[in-house]
Amino acid sequence: CSPLYNKVHPGDRLLSINGKRIADVLDYKYYSYDSRLTLEVESAGGKTARIRVRKEEGQDLGLEFETYLMDRARSCANKCLFCFIDQLPKGMRESLYFKDDDARLSFLTGNYITLTNLSERELDRIISLRISPINVSVHATDPELRVRLLGNPRAARGYEIMKRLSDGGITMNCQIVCCPGINDGKALNRTMEDLAALYPQVASVSVVPVGLTKYREGLPSLLPFDRETAAETIWQVNEFGEKCLEKYGSRIFYCADELYLKAGLPIPGDDYYEDWPQLENGVGMLRLLETEFMEELEQASPGSGSGRPFSIATGVAAAPFIQKLLMTAGEKCNKIQGKVYAVVNDFFGHSIDVAGLVTGGDLIAQLRGRDLGERLLIPLTMLRHGEGVFLDDVTLEDAERELGVPVCPVPQDGARLLRAMLE
Repeated sequence: CSPLYNKVHPGDRLLSINGKRIADVLDYKYYSYDSRLTLEVESAGGKTARIRVRKEEGQDLGLEFETYLMDRARSCANKCLFCFIDQLPKGMRESLYFKDDDARLSFLTGNYITLTNLSERELDRIISLRISPINVSVHATDPELRVRLLGNPRAARGYEIMKRLSDGGITMNCQIVCCPGINDGKALNRTMEDLAALYPQVASVSVVPVGLTKYREGLPSLLPFDRETAAETIWQVNEFGEKCLEKYGSRIFYCADELYLKAGLPIPGDDYYEDWPQLENGVGMLRLLETEFMEELEQASPGSGSGRPFSIATGVAAAPFIQKLLMTAGEKCNKIQGKVYAVVNDFFGHSIDVAGLVTGGDLIAQLRGRDLGERLLIPLTMLRHGEGVFLDDVTLEDAERELGVPVCPVPQDGARLLRAMLE
């Protein structure tokens, strides 16, 4: 039960905590941590009251606000060469077109920010409150190149701001969206050298390939990664990472799984990923999936499984990897009867081959009438977080009705994937 039960009411406005003005959710979470608090609250009628509260240290006050941030989310002011939102087709739901670049969402939900709309007040607040970690979209540290990539003159100050954050003891996890011929090669070496110089405050950096849809009319011309350029970038990042490992005890820099798949190279082993700092950026997800899968398979008996046929749908990139897991499981558990289907991305274009961007429409169009067995397994990442809806607003129920089988979303967890196969 909240310590403020029956002391505050819907429509009240929180003004301050222990004399500190509350501007947004970061202020609220930071200043409400102590066990003894004095809140200044304004009622819906305009009366101000002071409320004293005792609670356990770290216990949440339990207040809910009109908006999650107690404020509007700050939109992006950049015009990035590679912005994925600019490459969306028209007619999708409105929320998909909103570009956020809000430092508060970086702390609270792990979003990546470019630092271009970070005010001096907010920068000082982050450092004074020592709020960590912050996730930064770097892309390049050379000021002129960063301005070109982000399409914003303020992008030139990116590395300068990062040095201030580093000096203030703020931990940063970074990403580089790599565009062949623009910020790879020598430019990527400079970026890695600059970021490594901020270790340990720059704790990890992911290098991810640019994603290009077929909806790029009027946008700058960009090259996709191919097998050769992906392999070259992996070699470059890993060579630099080995030097960092020797010098700092951490490789710091990691390539996304997608680059390994494009290059046709094996995903590195568990030790490569240290403490898995960039999982949310698709770095090591397949390695962890296989590790969890194999550990679960060790516990399974040869007679495991229901013998009921099933199918798995995934993106083109991961399909061979999932097929290998299925075959490995089948060698031990001979009752497993499954098929893997690679769904080609007709919606965004064939250069988009990851499972998380497969739409319900493509799933239905390509699997309708196929032998799906008694159920279809799909990665949970195909659906909007917490909702049974694909990116194109096709629902899970729509897919089940059109395909004639239950569609079962499976979380990114190797053990749960094996269990789903065996059910």
